[in-house]
Amino acid sequence: MTFTQELPRSLSPSRLSDFQACPRRYQHTSIERIPQPASYASAKGRFAHYVFEQLFNLSPDERTIERARTFVPAAVEVILTEDVRTDIAMDDALMAQLLQETEEIITTYFQMEDPTTVTSEGVELRIGVTVDGTPLFGILDRLDRDHDGSLTIVDYKTGGLPNRNFDSHTFANAELYAALCEAELGEQPKKIRLMYVAKGESIERNVSEVVVKARSQSAANAWERINRFYENGEFPATPSVKACRFCSFKDMCRSKGIAVPV
Repeated sequence: MTFTQELPRSLSPSRLSDFQACPRRYQHTSIERIPQPASYASAKGRFAHYVFEQLFNLSPDERTIERARTFVPAAVEVILTEDVRTDIAMDDALMAQLLQETEEIITTYFQMEDPTTVTSEGVELRIGVTVDGTPLFGILDRLDRDHDGSLTIVDYKTGGLPNRNFDSHTFANAELYAALCEAELGEQPKKIRLMYVAKGESIERNVSEVVVKARSQSAANAWERINRFYENGEFPATPSVKACRFCSFKDMCRSKGIAVPV
């Protein structure tokens, strides 16, 4: 087949993850741009991110828990669109649950760190650069300047804590963000901090130049394959239990005879 849609101009860490999990998923999300229904988990994540973005747009002395709470009504208006409400079957009980869990996240976050002491170089920082010939784009939750003068990538997580046996996968996106920062700012971040704000725990990893180069090379290899599959008119499906578990396109694949795991 020949695609009528244009190839995206850049590759983001999340779209890279789609491609690495299954090239056909990348085709559906990034080439054909088939809308994916929202989930409660994704809505809650966007909700919390909105609150924290507004909080860190304030001057440090204004970043109080009381001010954080004032952004919740705006999050309801901005994040919970009619489409999202329909997708997650929003009713009064689910709204009450979301508001309660958001309050718990805000309270937990303020137990994890004091935002009045944070020096941020950027919030929801958009970076588009070319690394190893590959156009990359990413949005960083926060890029902090620590007390020793070094940079730290901060990423909020509203889900459960990861299995620490899978740290390589857990930090993969943020390690690619480190490559973007270095290319854009001329400075490689020293650390990555993942803040599990629903659980009250952060996990950190020092940035390794070797690993960052490996992430960049992996992205370059993927971009070369993406262009090749696009020119060939087909992105192969690579079904697996892990890749298909939460994929929105299982029924579409089954209708085309692809053996999707149960």
